[in-house]
Amino acid sequence: MTRPTAAVATAQDRPEVAALRTRVFVEEQGVPPEIEQDDADATAVHVLSRDDSGRVVATGRLLLDGPVARIGRMAADAGVRGRGHGAAVLAELHRQAVARGATGVELHAQLPARRFYEREGYTAVGEVYEEAGIAHVTMRRALP
Repeated sequence: MTRPTAAVATAQDRPEVAALRTRVFVEEQGVPPEIEQDDADATAVHVLSRDDSGRVVATGRLLLDGPVARIGRMAADAGVRGRGHGAAVLAELHRQAVARGATGVELHAQLPARRFYEREGYTAVGEVYEEAGIAHVTMRRALP
């Protein structure tokens, strides 16, 4: 297996990105489909990672809101978790944020993913809360 890489999604990639998010968030985690996709998808920078067969297996999106960008909708196919695809997506989201002038990033991490984000330089801020029926914590990190 080659080392996972990530790239900005094109308009042609969007159906595959949406399908992955539906598999992970709606089918696996029970998020209501009507809140999984939202108006922010139209303006967000979407990033994806593909496996060796070319299938989209990880994704995330970046929303710009002043100097602190927001990362969200991070999803990895169950079969590739722990293999570097999520880290590749996150690194590309960081690059895209810096290229657009952001000095920091914030995200709402599901509690089971907290350690993943801590390894990537994030720090939890505030208390645990519920989003879409799933426990989350807000996490932040500075960008170079």
